[in-house]
Formats: sequence, C-alpha cells, structure tokens
Amino acid sequence: MRKNILLPTDFSDNSWNAIIYALKLYAEEDCTFYLLNSIKIKVSTASNFSKKIKRVIEEKSKKELLRFKEQAVLTNTNANHEFKIILRSENLEQSIDIAIDKYHINLVVMGTQGATGAKEFFFGSNTVKAIEKARLCPVLAVPDGYDFIIPKQIAFSTDLNRFYDFLDLKPLRDLADLYHSKIRIFHVNQEEHLSEIQEHNCTTLKEYLKEYEHDFYWMPAYTKKEKEINDFILDLDINILVMINYKHSFIEGVIKEPVIKKIGFHPIIPFFVIPE
Repeated sequence: MRKNILLPTDFSDNSWNAIIYALKLYAEEDCTFYLLNSIKIKVSTASNFSKKIKRVIEEKSKKELLRFKEQAVLTNTNANHEFKIILRSENLEQSIDIAIDKYHINLVVMGTQGATGAKEFFFGSNTVKAIEKARLCPVLAVPDGYDFIIPKQIAFSTDLNRFYDFLDLKPLRDLADLYHSKIRIFHVNQEEHLSEIQEHNCTTLKEYLKEYEHDFYWMPAYTKKEKEINDFILDLDINILVMINYKHSFIEGVIKEPVIKKIGFHPIIPFFVIPE
C-alpha cells in the first residue's frame, strides 16, 4: 500500500536532515512525499504594499520548496518515490492538519528543532504543537544532526495503564515490518507489583505482537523517567523510540509542562509518536 508522508520544512538544515532520514527509512517503499512550508502573514486588505510583501514572501517560499524538492529527487534512489510541494498561509499546526486530511497523510516526519530552535529544550515549539495537534496520524521527530541507522531495535515505552487495541499498535507493527525490527517493550516499575489492569494490558500486548520478535523489560524507578528512557536506549542500542500519546501519558505530561521543566528529556534517537 502506497504511503503518503508529510515533510514540514522551514528550509533549515535540521528540516533537511529529517527529510533525508524519511527517504532512507522508506527507501524500499512506495511513497508520495509532500514537502510543506507554512507562512502566516498578516496584511492589510487595503494596502497594496502589504500585498506586495506577501507575494514576494510566497514566491520566495515556493522557490525554496522547489529547490528542496529538486534536491530530494537527486538524493533519492527509489523510482517509486514521488515528490509534491505544498505552500500554505495558515500557521504550521493548522497547515499540518489541513494537509493530513486533504492528502490522506499516513505519517508526519519533521526535525526536532527549527531554524531558531533552542537545543536545551525538549523539542522546538513547532514539533511540540505537531505532536499535540496531529491526532489523525503518527509524528516522527528526528533529532538535529541524527544520521540514518537501520532501525533493527525499536523501543516501545509504556506504563501499561492504558488498553491498546489492534489499531493503536498498527503503526508500531508497520514500523517494525520495514526492517524486521525487534521490539523492546520498556516499562518503568513505579509500583512494586503490576495491577490487575496492567497485567491484562501486558497479556493483550503480547498477543498483538506475537508475530514479531519482542521482549519485555521491567526497570526499577531509580531516577527520572526521561533519564531511564535514555539509559535504556543507550544500553540496548535502540534506533527508534515509540510511544502512544494519550491523556495522562508521559508525552502529554512533558509537552504540557512549563518550558523550564522540559529541560532534561532530550530524545537522542528518532521519536515516533502514535496518537490516541
């Protein structure tokens, strides 16, 4: 089945790096890649000068989109990859929502930082907004400067408090199918024993993933969860981190905290977020 992948770009090196990662991750798949640039300009309807400025900015953005498209075509090795450009005048999260619906997007891939992103924070604000707003398809956030590595090891972090159905886990299975990846299910023991609900959800998870090579890791709560996740990534040489974003989940907690509290969780590998 052909995939439609959205690639938001602000023409930064970081966004180009995310595009390259997407091309390599789906190197053997039939895909249409949509390069999206969003420009929201407030202009006076009565001002010809404002309209001229808007037109100049739009022309410049379209030229840059075409340049990125040309570079992507030259970099690409799969004849079954197709590239299209989208220029929108709404803000980025609105533009992403519109594109997801209009072009039946299966995945959004973007860099973790924009042109002016502060590296010490959790993510650039645009990435946080995309994760918050993209409720119709997953978002894959690629860290700044991260070079593609075949994802042989995928970590799925879960607190086991939420029941996952077969459709919830389809993006995880599809990701594992690309390179026959091993799925490492990672749970931090905040409690001494699993509750009845957690035991049930664990059994269901095993059933849904029975056709995939997978195993479970129970980690004691020895430090902040964000540090434990990164320790786990390093210890097991994980290539992609997967989480499901739902109410009261770890992801929701991090992206809704004040900015100063987001310091400390730096995804060191690509971060694949599945919406509820």
